[in-house]
Amino acid sequence: MDSVVSQPEDAPLVEGDSSYEAPKSHARDVHILSSAFLLVFLAYGAAQNLESTVNTEENIGTTSLGILYLSFTIFSLVSSPVVRILGSKNALVLGTTGYWLFVAANLKPSWYTMVPASIYLGFAASIIWVGQGTYLTSTARNHAKDCYLHEGTVIGSFNGEFWGIFASHQFIGNLITLALLGDGKEGATSGTTLLFIVFLGSMTLGTMLMCFLRKTDNKAEEGPPKSYTNLYSFVVSLLKLVIAPLFDIRMLLIIPLIAYSGLQQAFVWAEFTKYIVTPALGVSGVGGAMAVYGAFDALCSLAAGKFTSGLSSITIIVPGGALIQVIVLLWLFLKYRLTSGLIGSLYPLLMAAMLGIGNGIFNTQLNALLGILFRHDMEGAFAQLKVWQSASIAVVFFLSPHITLKAMLVLMLIALCVSVCGFLFLTLWVERTFSSGSG
Repeated sequence: MDSVVSQPEDAPLVEGDSSYEAPKSHARDVHILSSAFLLVFLAYGAAQNLESTVNTEENIGTTSLGILYLSFTIFSLVSSPVVRILGSKNALVLGTTGYWLFVAANLKPSWYTMVPASIYLGFAASIIWVGQGTYLTSTARNHAKDCYLHEGTVIGSFNGEFWGIFASHQFIGNLITLALLGDGKEGATSGTTLLFIVFLGSMTLGTMLMCFLRKTDNKAEEGPPKSYTNLYSFVVSLLKLVIAPLFDIRMLLIIPLIAYSGLQQAFVWAEFTKYIVTPALGVSGVGGAMAVYGAFDALCSLAAGKFTSGLSSITIIVPGGALIQVIVLLWLFLKYRLTSGLIGSLYPLLMAAMLGIGNGIFNTQLNALLGILFRHDMEGAFAQLKVWQSASIAVVFFLSPHITLKAMLVLMLIALCVSVCGFLFLTLWVERTFSSGSG
């Protein structure tokens, strides 16, 4: 009589079994999420780049951006419970309305339109980004579970796809700006009006696409927790969600790297374009340099995501991105001088490419790291990400008119060194804790 080998109950069924069902793929939702963010942010990113040149009267443009990121910082403190109440999908859809309103305010810019739109966008941005981090990580976990794949690899792959597609918004948005404004005079009202109308159309499509996302299996999708049924319990729960992560040594060690990622983004938008790109390439060259920045950001995000499989790979990739940024910062601080000719035009583009590579690495790895380390409080972890990123961005916008390029470079170098040291200590601490716990 032939012996029968029994199959474990939890083993995956194979094709041909009577009860076999194809693994449920969640990749569709990542494609939709990435495409929706691309449509929304190619419009917003290009509009943000134009604020300081289009809305120059009484510095409405730069002031509104400072107010925006200050509002973003404040609302990020309370975004975690808001996303838990709304659910990550609903938070994503609601968040797009802030970006739509901000671009619409640019059709008739004044203190009465730009300031309220900037404040509301701060709220919308806080929930859309916490919702994005929570939704993407939950989707990756569900995909890994349903398809019997390694969780860390799927989280890295999904983050790579999202940030790669998202980063291309700088490239596409600036090409659209160049196409619609390239032949017009600087500050021409008709050209900017048409541009912002096109942007509103793109954002509307992105919002509609977001509605096709499937809800995740997170408890956050089920409605408000019972503990939020009265004001007192809500305030207590809110304080716990905001303060509790700050008592976690892992979060404290990540915060410097989060803050630096915000600093370097604002440095590119405010300082690099003003002091490096514009003198070498002119105002019209800013769009081209930012397109190069966005293209390399996108390519590096895709590549970094493919190579991310867990904490060990993140430990290698992050210092690599930091090294590239150190080279650019030291080059600007010690060696760079404005020169004429082809070489003088290529230098800013080369630096833009290197800065884009660094940004792509930091975005993918920080989001993957938070998703791996804080799986039981993803909303709180991603809220902290946006609190410290937006706060550092706001600091740069407010400091920019009062600080020299050399001083900013020194600040960036110090912040980068501190953040990398904290990150490396974190990885050693986590590895040691894990080893002792498993031993």
